[in-house]
Amino acid sequence: MNGSKFSQQMEILKRLGAATVHEALGQRGYVDSAIAPLDPKSRVAGRAYTVDCAEGDNLVIHYAISQAKPGDIVMVDYKKCMRAAAVGDLMAYSSLKRGLGGIVIDGAVRDTAPIVEMGFPMFARGLCITGPTKSEAGKVNLPIILGGCIVQPGDIVVGDCDGLVVIPSADLDVVVQLAQARDDREAQVRRRIDSGATTVEILELADRLRRAGIDNAASST
Repeated sequence: MNGSKFSQQMEILKRLGAATVHEALGQRGYVDSAIAPLDPKSRVAGRAYTVDCAEGDNLVIHYAISQAKPGDIVMVDYKKCMRAAAVGDLMAYSSLKRGLGGIVIDGAVRDTAPIVEMGFPMFARGLCITGPTKSEAGKVNLPIILGGCIVQPGDIVVGDCDGLVVIPSADLDVVVQLAQARDDREAQVRRRIDSGATTVEILELADRLRRAGIDNAASST
């Protein structure tokens, strides 16, 4: 794929946001919402660099950070481990300097304040003050399950304060078009709201309200 086109697509997806992309994808690719950004202002969109990691150990994550390409999102299956932080501020700083797009950990991280201050996007299941070991084997660039979602190497990851969604790489062009079309429709809805219309009118919900007995109940009070 043309590098310029890909970069433009990532900016579009980052701007549109995870929720819009998730809907455009047919509500697929959903990552467990317990995995959230340390900084709610974080927005990411990039290729997945996948990591299968032993819980409580981060040796292979150091390797992954050294090998991932600029813009990649390092996706780490840390087995939901909360007894030791997989990543801290020095690893985040190294990732930032190498131009990585972000790190997603299905487990704990630490050094929240400096990571947020440096502006590096970090998503995690939670926090733990304890550090990991550096001795266990791990693997990179293979399919993983992260937060209940299957992630293939090279899939597209979009994330923000609403959550994370994973787009199969083959679906990228279609999903970008569908997400943009959805955003355009929502802009039209906002204009109608500005003109005084209600969401009941815009979404044509009157019949559903009547069938549910809501309209009658409201009319009788």
